[in-house]
Amino acid sequence: MHDSTTITAAEALNLASQRLKTAGIEGPRRDTRLLLAAILPGGASALLREPDKALTQSEQQAFEAVVCRREKREPVSRIFGEREFWSLTFKITPDTLDPRADSETLIEGILAWAEDKAQPLRILDLGAGTGCLLLALLSELPNARGLGVDMSRQALAVAEENARNLGLGSRADFACHDWTSGLIGTWDIILSNPPYIAESEIADLAPEVADYDPLQALTGGPDGLRDYRILIPEAAVLLKDSGLLALEVGVGQAEAVEAMLLDAGLGLPWRRCDLSGVERCCFAVKAKK
Repeated sequence: MHDSTTITAAEALNLASQRLKTAGIEGPRRDTRLLLAAILPGGASALLREPDKALTQSEQQAFEAVVCRREKREPVSRIFGEREFWSLTFKITPDTLDPRADSETLIEGILAWAEDKAQPLRILDLGAGTGCLLLALLSELPNARGLGVDMSRQALAVAEENARNLGLGSRADFACHDWTSGLIGTWDIILSNPPYIAESEIADLAPEVADYDPLQALTGGPDGLRDYRILIPEAAVLLKDSGLLALEVGVGQAEAVEAMLLDAGLGLPWRRCDLSGVERCCFAVKAKK
């Protein structure tokens, strides 16, 4: 892609795909197609319909700019400023974690537990970030209301915007707290995807994660379990009798987290695997007194 040279969409696609492949990016052609489709007025259909059409000067320049960003391992979702999660579109910013498909496992597990989807459930999301977990649940539970808590006011502003954009603002509130500190009342469902990467493992993460996700949303202390030790006992107090605590966990952490759930006086925990077969979530119910 040279600013002074006429180049077709197909040629631009091939050249950029090779650049991304050289940069070590998985699925370089897929990412290149997404980036080019976003530049073209007709989107992906124009790319398929007229692959031999020459790009304009402005299209070449715009495409070059986004390809350079992807070469530096910036995720496509961050280049676009949005991510699809649970078939909903969420705004993301440098202040928020980029939602992962693995986290949909948490939503699946909660919905499987909530047999009556029409109940007026109260939901608490600890470490809400973009609000994707809470808002995905509210989209499936029409009479539920939720509170999303985060330490980052910038992240909460994004979550509030996402709630408005999805038409869920009237049932979702957001507040700045350190886990459950300052919260009152009880909840039918408490969920969290806390930071769970051990400090020593941060440097080994893919650049798309290590360089672009906020560090405070990743690091879970020396062993990755720091925040579970804090939030599980606190959440157990705030759960209603027969309420559900649902947690996303890192690879190999399920056993340790289940032990904490039992220590907090919750009922026998169970696990749920993600699409890769990784034990991704732990669940436990507060027994009736």
